[in-house]
Formats: sequence, C-alpha cells, structure tokens
Amino acid sequence: MTFLVSSIIEFLTAHPHIAYLAVFLLALSESIPIIGVVVPGTAVILALSTLVPSGVLVVWPLLLAATLGAIAGDGLSFWLGRRYHREILGLWPLKQHPELIQRSEAFFTRHGDKSVFLARFTPGVRAFVPLLAGMLGMTVRRFYAVNIASALTWAPSHILPGVLVGVTFSILGATAKPLAILLVVLVAAGWVFLHIVRWTLRRGIPYLIVGVGRLRNWAGAHDTWLNRRLTSLLDPARPEARALALSTVLLVGAAWLFFGILEDVVSGDPLLLADSAIYRALQDLRTTPGDALMIAITELGDTKVVLAVTIAVALWLLFKRAWRTATYWLVAIAGASILNTIIKVALHRARPGELLYSGWSAFSFPSGHSTVNVVLYGFLAFLITRDIRLAWRIPVALGAATLIFLIAFSRLYLGAHWLSDALGGLAFGVAWLALLGLSYLRRQAERIEPGRLLAIGCTALILAGSSNIYRSHAMDIDRYAVKVGTPTMAATNWWASDWQQLPARRIDLTGQKNEPLTFQWAGGLQELQDVLQRNGWRISTDWTPLNALNWLSARTDPADLPVIPLFANGRLPSLALVRPISDGAPVESRLVLRMWAVDFELTNGLTAPLWIGSVVEERLYHPLSLITLTSAQPGVDAPRSTLAAALDGGRLLSRTEGAADSDWDGQVLIARHGEKPK
Repeated sequence: MTFLVSSIIEFLTAHPHIAYLAVFLLALSESIPIIGVVVPGTAVILALSTLVPSGVLVVWPLLLAATLGAIAGDGLSFWLGRRYHREILGLWPLKQHPELIQRSEAFFTRHGDKSVFLARFTPGVRAFVPLLAGMLGMTVRRFYAVNIASALTWAPSHILPGVLVGVTFSILGATAKPLAILLVVLVAAGWVFLHIVRWTLRRGIPYLIVGVGRLRNWAGAHDTWLNRRLTSLLDPARPEARALALSTVLLVGAAWLFFGILEDVVSGDPLLLADSAIYRALQDLRTTPGDALMIAITELGDTKVVLAVTIAVALWLLFKRAWRTATYWLVAIAGASILNTIIKVALHRARPGELLYSGWSAFSFPSGHSTVNVVLYGFLAFLITRDIRLAWRIPVALGAATLIFLIAFSRLYLGAHWLSDALGGLAFGVAWLALLGLSYLRRQAERIEPGRLLAIGCTALILAGSSNIYRSHAMDIDRYAVKVGTPTMAATNWWASDWQQLPARRIDLTGQKNEPLTFQWAGGLQELQDVLQRNGWRISTDWTPLNALNWLSARTDPADLPVIPLFANGRLPSLALVRPISDGAPVESRLVLRMWAVDFELTNGLTAPLWIGSVVEERLYHPLSLITLTSAQPGVDAPRSTLAAALDGGRLLSRTEGAADSDWDGQVLIARHGEKPK
C-alpha cells in the first residue's frame, strides 16, 4: 500500500493535469443517473484534495475543475430530461430503479425549483433531480442559475475539508500513515455495517412480515397456552405488533450470535486465532494521537459515565412519574452489568495485555464496555424514538449506534479486549435489550417527553464524560500504553528446539489456518535477500499502478507480477521474493517467498531479529486469454527444498507428531546469517 500510494503521488506530481481532469469527470459523473450512485466521486475528490498541502496539486485549479464538472454534469442530466422526457425512464438501467425515481419526484414536488440546489447535497436523489427538472419543464435560465449557485457551494464543501485533512496529516508527520490506515479501517467498517443494516431492512423486513403471518396462522390453528400468547403477541391490530416482531427477531439473532461466540471461546475454535491476528494488526497501527483519541472514547464508556447517565435519566423518568419505565431502565442497566460480571467470573478468560485491572475486571469475556453501553444507549434511543417524528428517529438511532461502535472499537484498538470479547458483549447486550423490549412493549406507554429526555441524556454524557476524561486521561495513558520490549529467546535454544514455539501455519485475519510456515530465519532481511538474489531469486515487483496492470495481461512474465500480500497473525509480509521456474515447466509458475516478523528476538551476546516465512509454488492461469490469475499449489516440500538449496546453510527439522499431512512432510528449514554449509 505504501508503494502504491507513493507511486500515485509521484505520478500526479509529474502530471497534475490528470488529477484535475479526474476531478472534473468525477464531479460530472455524480450528476448522471445510476452512474452517480455507483461511482465514489466524493471519496476520490476528498482524497485528491489532501494532496494540496504537500504541493502536488494546487487548490484553485482543483476548485475550478470540481465546479465546472458539477455544472456540466447537472446540465447534461437536465438536457437529457428536456430532450427525451419520460421516455428515458423506460430505458435500462433507469427502469430497474423505480424507487429512486419515485423518491426524486417526491423531492422535486416538495421543494420545487430549489430542489436542484438541495439535491446537490442529498445522496440518492442527487443524480435524478436535474433529469426530472428537465422533464417537468423547468426553464433553462432558472435551472442554470440554481445549478451554478449549487456548484459554487458544493465544490468548496468537498475540496476544503480534504485540504484541512492534508494539513493535519502533514503536521502529524510520521504518525500520519498509521492514523490514515486506522481512519480507513473505521470508515470501511462503518460503511459495511451501514450497508448491511440497510440491506437487511430492505430485504429482511418483507420476509419477516411473511414469516410473522405464517406463525400467526399456525398459532391461531391451535388452542394452547403458547399459541394464545403468540396470537396475542403477533396480533396486527396491536399498535406495537411490528416492534414486537422485530424485537423477537433481534432476540433470536443476537442470542444465536452470542452463544456461537461463547462456544468458540470455550472450545478454542478459529475465532480465537482471528482474535490474535486482529489484536496484532491493530497494535501495529497505534500512534500517540490515535491513543489519545481512543482513550477519550473508551473513557466515555467507563462506569462513572454510565452511572451518571443512568441516574440522570432515571431521575427524569421519576419526575415524570413514569414508574414502570424507570424500573425497566434501572433493571436494564443493572441487569446487564451483573450478568456480564457473572459470565466473566465463570469463564476466567484473560485479557490480551497486562493492563492495570484487578478483581473481576481482570477477566475479558464478554466486554463490559460493549455490553453495558449497548444497553444504556440502545434503551435510551428506543425510549426517545418511540414518540418523536420519523425524521428524527434515524439521526437519534444512528448517533447511538455510532457511539456504541466507537466505544467497542476503542477497546480493541487499546488492546483491552479481544475481538470475540467485543462481539460477544454487543451480542449479549442486544439480546438482553430485546428481551426487555418484548416485555416493555406489551404494556401501555408512559409519557416521558422524548425531546427533553434526549437533552438530559446528551447533557449527562457530555458533562460526566468530560469530567471523567479530565480526571482519568493521564492515568489511562499509562494504563493503555503500548508495552515496549520484545520477548527474547536464546539463540542456542532456538537452534536446538525452541523453533517449535513459532506457529506452524499462517493464520489470516479470519482465524483460518492456511499454508505451512516452512522457513525460519535469524538475522537481517537484507542479508537473506542478498544470499537469495545471488541464487536466482528476485525482489517482488512493487505495487504501482503500472505494475498492477500486468494482472490484466495474459502475456506477463511471472516474475513481473506483484506478489499479493497476505496476513500472518495480523501482520503483512516484510519481504517478498519470487523465483521463476524454468521455461521447460509444463505450465507457467513461480516460487514465492513471504517473510513475516515474529514477537521474538534471539540473544547470544548480540540480539538478532527472528523471521518466519512460507514458500509456495504459484501457477498462472489466463482465463479467456484476457487476464492473469494465480493459484497457490498445495505441495510445499519441493519449494522448501529449492529454497534450502539457495541458502548458505540451514537445517531441516521435523515438527512434533501431528503437523505432517499429504501436502507437507512436517519439516521446517531453519537458517541464520553467517551459518556455513555442512
């Protein structure tokens, strides 16, 4: 990724006009129906804008390109509407999205001519409103007056934030890269979560309605206590029938997820391997500014803040004489905390690092922060959204979900919990919340004034959170600081037997075991690289835009294809080498060596780094003679033997019984710098 980004920046430095043209086309494409929904124009424009402070691009041509592109895009869409009228809506692919057209028509009807300005900043309808303006007879003069005004506002609103981000990262210096990666991870995770929720609501609710109808019919056909309860619960005449059905689905789904994670934690399934890999990957991304931010977020979820928000909301409910709601509120928070502690004590699972926790808090599963905060803010959002306008429900729910997600993620980032702890805590909290919701919804709602309840909850969070951050931040920086120091191992012990402490197979971020790790090296990677290059191995081609295009060719030299980086225990390879197989081979193939750092240093007078690697044969395929694909072959013994022959020395040692299978004889090649051949 570093090589790819660096090469892009170098290319744009030499050819800045390409960036300006790209911004123009991206701004134009966002105003074209369907294309504007698919093309990530805003994201790319923001990314290019971050290059302004470094001098790669200039802000004024960038603003001009974005403005002209936005004007041209809306103008083209408007012309299509005036020229083809409603006939264009019957063409593919527009006819495949009638819901977007209906939303856009309603938007245009509600806002009139000013909808052209407002739509520029409204996802979904943005690409359709200019088209509809042309269809519905908006005058050209009035359209372009609004179009130009909106473009002059839209362009700075996209370019200048990117410039500000670029200035911020230039000030951060060396910490900018890991912070940028962390930001990408957070944005990507949020984007995936949002789209999963949207897809589930869009596709799942129709199936839910059908399933509830069938369950209601089945319950009505039998006269038992359970059937009568189900019939009453699913009665469509009840105003809360849909919420009750949704709570039931949430309860079943969250409970299923929690018990699945619990089973993996108890039995040691691959999820625990994913825990270790993701923990290592996040710890490698940590920086001082990132730590300060994540510590502040995790402090918002501390017990002191939870108690303050709980008491403030409870007092308001008691003031409004909402006795039943206040009881449910206190039972929800207290019950989640007590049950979470009971599970922790029962499992006695250790935390990832040696943090300053004692007593019951020293145990890890499930995450208390995740459990209690999802109940606290989930129940608060539920109470607020029941009695407010529909337009306010989504912002409140989205705000609560964002806060819950950030608190849970901060626990992972700071190394306070494993991934399974956070997921288990969220699942348990949602299940507990859904169970209480089923009981609460079956009774008459009480008057709680949701607007004021929202203000009280936010005020309590801000005041208590700020106070906790002020009082605890310095101590928490020491508590969550990255532990400096790498475990050591005597070189003689590693050479004799302790090499078996290193993992036998590569574990990816999902916890799956992959190809065997058949090579261990003690010493610098440069020395290993020098030895292998003298024996026919080559450094992997960098991932540049030009080299990446080699995958789109069917006539590329196997040695010129960049090596795909693979994770091992949360780390990307520090070195990748390739060795073409002789032209006489029946198929195109190459040997690929990847080397990863491990958490050990060898000591024998002087310390030496320790590395672990895999060497595999990759065969090349050319589907339809258009592109190149690679496939790692299962047998690893022959590639390891080829590597051993290229080294100045080394030993083949067998792992303990159980490591060998049909693809691997269980032997590992260990070598060290300066070892002479025997």
